[in-house]
Amino acid sequence: MSFDSLGLSADLLRAIKDQGYSSATPVQAQAIPVVLAGHDLMAGAQTGTGKTAAFTLPMLQNLMNSASGKQRGVRALVLTPTRELADQVGKSVRTYGRHLPLRSTEVYGGMGMFPQIKALRKGVDILVATPGRLLDHMERGNVDLSRVEMLILDEGDRMLDMGFLPDIERVLKEMPASRQTLLFSATYADGIKKLARKLLKNPQLIEVDRSNAAARSVTQSAYRVDGSRKRQLLSHLIGSESWGQVLIFTRTKRGADRLAEQLDKDGINATAIHGDKSQGARNRALKAFKRQSVQALVATDVAARGLDIQQLPHVVNYELPHNPEDYVHRIGRTGRGGNKGAAISLVCADEDSQFRAIKRLLDTEIPAIIMDGFEPKDKPKPGAKPRVRRSFHKKSSAAPKARQGRKRQHAYGDQAQGRPPRRKRSGQGRAASAC
Repeated sequence: MSFDSLGLSADLLRAIKDQGYSSATPVQAQAIPVVLAGHDLMAGAQTGTGKTAAFTLPMLQNLMNSASGKQRGVRALVLTPTRELADQVGKSVRTYGRHLPLRSTEVYGGMGMFPQIKALRKGVDILVATPGRLLDHMERGNVDLSRVEMLILDEGDRMLDMGFLPDIERVLKEMPASRQTLLFSATYADGIKKLARKLLKNPQLIEVDRSNAAARSVTQSAYRVDGSRKRQLLSHLIGSESWGQVLIFTRTKRGADRLAEQLDKDGINATAIHGDKSQGARNRALKAFKRQSVQALVATDVAARGLDIQQLPHVVNYELPHNPEDYVHRIGRTGRGGNKGAAISLVCADEDSQFRAIKRLLDTEIPAIIMDGFEPKDKPKPGAKPRVRRSFHKKSSAAPKARQGRKRQHAYGDQAQGRPPRRKRSGQGRAASAC
């Protein structure tokens, strides 16, 4: 469907044309008219399908339509789970709003407070934020949400998984009940449905693909290999198949650093990003990867949401995630914008139950390959159950305590001073590298 037929203003169509787009993706074609009509919306679509523009474009137009005679202040709030996603959304707002007199800014951890305070004091119409840093500014009196007309929760399922529900509820208390609310999510877990019932009023429902499905543009495969030989197989695949660019996921921050160092020793230019890296270091690593001066980017799940790398050809699950849903988000970094992509998983015997859980979630068979010279010797344990990391949105005694007062520590280091939380080493970190 052409953007011209969706009811967008001439200034927005001009910005869309500047980006070289002419046809809307399915989620954009369905969501934009609903949002322009003022309805609340619950939208499910896979990563890489144009979700950000699906809410950014109608949000900008709605704000322009209601702007007459109003003083500048936060009228639209976009909440995202990670810094990278906040940065991506902020860039999208500026790109599509380049011909409009609206002002926006992003606030998230890992960056200094003062530049954010300065931007907020100048006045902004659109605020893109991670929940933790937003609460820091609210507690300091730096931001007023009493005039918010639109609230957008992007990647709502991830925010629940990261334990942000108490923070979201605190933010909601500061906003008018009459606002328009949009909830975007790539998966439809039970927690998301409960959140939607709490936040949305008579919402329209859009589901572009079956929930918890992988994008059709991504070819999935797996290699059976012993854990001790994963790195050798990975280096072999990158070299023998001439992979020019590959995003590699590990489960732990320490494992990401170690793998990047090992790949460098194998002659593959690699770097790592994770929650213990400063935001500046993460930004530099990502820019180098986008410029293709770095061949392999090794990341924890901090990068599973928010990384928008055009024409990324390969994603590798060096270690399978504990939550099968995270697999969907990881491989969604490739095959974006209609491009083809390949997702490869390296599966050792101890991960067999997780591999089966992923296939059950996707309701599909993922071809398992045994590479000559890398035949696995270890055998899967019979009857092993998948290790699924507990989501904090489920009732537990730990979640509420971790979020009280000024000392709360957010996942991936989203703290007031921009420093990652210091956690004790646990058995989970060691178990993650056991295979």
